[in-house]
Amino acid sequence: VQLQASGGGLVQAGGYLTLFCANSRRLISNNAVGWFRQAPGKEREFVATISWNGGVTSVADSVKGRFSISRDRAKNTVSLQMNGLKPEDTAIYYCAASIYSIGGTSSDTYRYWGQGTEVTVSS
Repeated sequence: VQLQASGGGLVQAGGYLTLFCANSRRLISNNAVGWFRQAPGKEREFVATISWNGGVTSVADSVKGRFSISRDRAKNTVSLQMNGLKPEDTAIYYCAASIYSIGGTSSDTYRYWGQGTEVTVSS
């Protein structure tokens, strides 16, 4: 496991969680980082990405206005702030480091992955 994702848990609909992605090496600081999620029985999908310096961010339409991504270069972490959670946000969330300085929405451009953290939103 090269990246460590944390912060998942059980929350009621409308609640919030903050996920963190960390790494002891420079995988996060030197590359774009993305968050993906996979719900039971569904394919993995893109959630958000942030460029190596934080200057470029993008979130999926399904979470736009509710989720935001940021990085703390001093702590070498990338955070995913999730507000207004819905039951359909229930999934295992994975962070990944790209091989590029600006990441895309395809998981193919992300080489290094964490073990995932589970988010459950109850109705």
